Amino acid sequence: MIKQTSTDTPLRSVDIIVYPGFKALEAIGAMKVFDYANTHLRLRQLPGGYDVQIASTSVGPVESDTLMSLHASKALDSTRLPDLAVIVGCHNVEEVLQELPAIATWVAEAAPRISTLAALCTGCFFLAEAGILDGKSAATHWSAVDSLRQRYPRINVNADAIFVREGNLWTSAGVTAGIDLALALVEEHFSRDIALEVARDLVVYLKRPGGQSQFSVHLASQMTTHPGMRQLQGWIMEHLAQPLTIPLLAARLAMSERNFTRVFQRETSTSPTEFIETARFEVARRLLEDNVTSLKQVAAQTGLHSEERLRRLFHKKLGITPRDYRERFSSTRRE
Repeated sequence: MIKQTSTDTPLRSVDIIVYPGFKALEAIGAMKVFDYANTHLRLRQLPGGYDVQIASTSVGPVESDTLMSLHASKALDSTRLPDLAVIVGCHNVEEVLQELPAIATWVAEAAPRISTLAALCTGCFFLAEAGILDGKSAATHWSAVDSLRQRYPRINVNADAIFVREGNLWTSAGVTAGIDLALALVEEHFSRDIALEVARDLVVYLKRPGGQSQFSVHLASQMTTHPGMRQLQGWIMEHLAQPLTIPLLAARLAMSERNFTRVFQRETSTSPTEFIETARFEVARRLLEDNVTSLKQVAAQTGLHSEERLRRLFHKKLGITPRDYRERFSSTRRE
């Protein structure tokens, strides 16, 4: 159990809901976000914090998808609701739905009365099974999108989102996206500064906006089956400083511009322009984190050519300036 040491400040009760085969990384990631938040609130002598328990269908050890087990100190009970419940995902969620219907039943009873109910990765299937996502948007891991859509056609599945909020219901993609969601909760409950300190502890940048893509350009490139297109994506990432136009890229593959754009979209699920923009953003992030290059040089090396275009790109992707990003996440401070 994770508790803030102070006894005279209100604590938000949090249940991390697990079951046999749950994804250990998702449970531990969320727990550590709340644990670090408690630490930084205490260091700043600020009120509040989290009282975290592990909950399951019964009290006792619960085996995860790894060699690790967590001990559930609390059995699910709709008459004793926490302020926040976080249901983690698993690899075989449809089997678990059949074997443990009590979880979806608890969700249906708890959802109208709980302050916040979050589901990580395939944990959203329990919310879907309870019917509380009907007519709402939801996120899940990209590999479970088709299954979620087919099984629950009344849900608006956002296939690309890191996390989605619908009132008191939060859903996210897998593992690291669960950390993003937990950071967003810390920011809402306390402050951006506290969430930022937690992000630093975890060596991640402060929560990715919920609508940001689950896919990096490197993942998109690895998943491309068209040999020429895969080679071109590698070439793009090595020549970001150059002007990268559709006519130039299409000519490299001896394709018409129309056919090139169509094939690229089919292979990567994104347009060439979006791919290039994301690639430039990811490289710019790494350069800023290394903190050895001026903003002007970062813009030049990524093909953005001006600090203003660099600023607009970071505002679009993260809602902050490149200078703010460097200040928060660089490995060394720059005077």
